[in-house]
Amino acid sequence: MCGFAGFIGAGDEADLKAMTGAIVHRGPDDESYWVEPASRVNLGFRRLTILDPEGGRQPMRAPERGLTVVFNGEIYNHHELRAEFEAKGHRFCSDHSDTEVLLQGFAAWGEDLPARLDGMFAFAIWDERGQRLFCARDRFGEKPFYYATPPGAFLFGSEVGALAAHRLADLRLDRAGAQKYFAYGYVPTPGTIFAHVHKLPPGGMLSYEAASGKVSVTRYWRFTITADQDAPAARIPALAEELRHLLRQAVCRRLEADVPLGVFLSGGLDSTAMLALATEARGLAGIDSFTIGFREPSYDESSFAREAAAALGSRHHERIVDLTAARAELPALLAKLGEPFADPSLLPTHLLARFAREHVTVALSGDGGDELFAGYDPLVALHPAGLYQRVVPPAVHRLLMRGAHALPRGQGNMSFDFRVRRTLRGLSHPPSRWNPVWLGPLAPEEFAACFEQPLAPEELFAEAETAWNGSQSLSLVDRTLEFYTNFYLPEMILAKADRASMFASLESRAPFLDRDLVAFCQRLPHGYKLRGGQRKFLLKEALRGMVPDFVLTRKKKGFGIPLTTWLSELAPRRQAVPAPGFRADYARARWRNFAAGTEDERLFLWAHLTLAAKLRGGT
Repeated sequence: MCGFAGFIGAGDEADLKAMTGAIVHRGPDDESYWVEPASRVNLGFRRLTILDPEGGRQPMRAPERGLTVVFNGEIYNHHELRAEFEAKGHRFCSDHSDTEVLLQGFAAWGEDLPARLDGMFAFAIWDERGQRLFCARDRFGEKPFYYATPPGAFLFGSEVGALAAHRLADLRLDRAGAQKYFAYGYVPTPGTIFAHVHKLPPGGMLSYEAASGKVSVTRYWRFTITADQDAPAARIPALAEELRHLLRQAVCRRLEADVPLGVFLSGGLDSTAMLALATEARGLAGIDSFTIGFREPSYDESSFAREAAAALGSRHHERIVDLTAARAELPALLAKLGEPFADPSLLPTHLLARFAREHVTVALSGDGGDELFAGYDPLVALHPAGLYQRVVPPAVHRLLMRGAHALPRGQGNMSFDFRVRRTLRGLSHPPSRWNPVWLGPLAPEEFAACFEQPLAPEELFAEAETAWNGSQSLSLVDRTLEFYTNFYLPEMILAKADRASMFASLESRAPFLDRDLVAFCQRLPHGYKLRGGQRKFLLKEALRGMVPDFVLTRKKKGFGIPLTTWLSELAPRRQAVPAPGFRADYARARWRNFAAGTEDERLFLWAHLTLAAKLRGGT
């Protein structure tokens, strides 16, 4: 787990060191550089040492092949790939570095390399003979990759902040990007909120030709559900046993480290499953688990985690945080985000990572479980939503919307009134827009008041609608799972996990995203994920007897902060957002109405606050 930055073309050593200096939190253990003056190639690296402390230094070279690599992440099948090469007579210089496998793999397979990897990664390989830079990102986008093409250079790095440190960086905000940010809560790949900065898509590859300056981007993988819903029913015990095997394998692959390793534990199903499997694999050696709790009871999950840790026998570490004190850290944390995303759980996730970093350098998480096994609330609402749209006349729908807006405002994380308004808001639109509208900060019909030149809904949600309409499945459940897995997971959940952990110089690993486990989920009919209104049905069957029964029956609770309370205390006049075409008077009115208790647009206001903090704090 590290960070890299580099450029080809205009610039000098000062630019390179400034770029890597901007991401020192990603790699506090070591820094190194490699420059090829003839081709004007400049590669910089910051290392957080996890594997092979002596043999894994980067940039790593294979001079006999004219290859140099910078790499962020972990390749979990590197031992198998290394053995494959050694059987063919290839020799390795390092003892067990996964980085060296990338050099051998690119020399042997070229652009077929990423598809052969099981891991989380972003890397860039300079091919001296071909005079091109080849870059790739893992299937789910666990590791970030940003790039820009200003005149005379190609810039790339692990964070926007690294690109911003180069003299040629252009960070003007993008009109469409700013609006999409308020539509989704993030800017869908390949765009960013900056007009001249791009993200490499999850499962994406990029080739930059040094001579011509040509940039080519392709996808080697995208999550799709291929299950045959009409296939004969399989025996649940057999499927549960296969899933148990895959879960064990996924966790074991992610336990390799030359530094201390632990588990993030909330006491919910996914994190407890990771702890149970890691404890089983470690045996008598045991494992550490980490939880933060809050003094405010409605936001505190520490008792659930403590009970799960006691049942599974981990060395449990717990810290109780005062939310008022934690809030003081929020402006600096938001300002550090290279690209803003509107997920309020960034703060508690970062506090957890920082606490864990006092003891370990690597932590397993339960990220991905909700997307792969149907853990989200909207999935249960899909069938009633479809029925509602078929039978409820538009006039009645409008009356219900007005009634929902008259409901008393709750203060809870997912209060009843908030969920009702969100649900009805989504049902004002076709199914292809339900999910982004349910989750997004701003409703499509509100953009005309918020922006001087509002995008049409079909342009705002073009990415989501294209994916929805291009799905191979006719099932609402499968299409919704594809939306969550291709959009919400990489752009919000994994972006949050990466930034929150790397700001604390800690590596977070997600066993649920194991290549073989994901392939199983892609083939699994949704009736085994969502059955009779029960979410994660087969996952619970597979974990029965491995995790405590009280975890299997516990109601899902998000990792949140008292968002409505905090927002009510903020002064609207402080929240200026100089985004293109953004109407400041609209935002001020929303803040006033929220403070008066006449509106509850907490997600819009949080997105507004996050963007304002980002722009005030710089990149």
